[in-house]
Amino acid sequence: MDCIFCKIANGEIPATKVYEDETVVAFNDLEPQAPTHILVIPKEHISSAAEVTEENSKVIAHIFEVIAKLSKDLKMDEGFRVVNNCGDSAGQTVKHIHFHLLSGRKFTWPAG
Repeated sequence: MDCIFCKIANGEIPATKVYEDETVVAFNDLEPQAPTHILVIPKEHISSAAEVTEENSKVIAHIFEVIAKLSKDLKMDEGFRVVNNCGDSAGQTVKHIHFHLLSGRKFTWPAG
């Protein structure tokens, strides 16, 4: 499989990691959209949110536990945004489920 996020998770491609355990890797985004922009990915390859099942949903739950931990550890007291893009027309460019954890600026809705 030629998945860039699998390669990061396996240590084949370097990344500035802010968290890692046996299930999840979190690292700084190379093109940040906010002062803090972290990508949180499972080490297991799951293509998108459309591929979440009863069998792999524990991994997704763990990702949100990690996001909660990071938000506290990084003092995101004023708030943060979690974004997941699913599919081409939603802007998913890497076909490995990932969550953007953004903080450090005021966000608008629906874009920005």
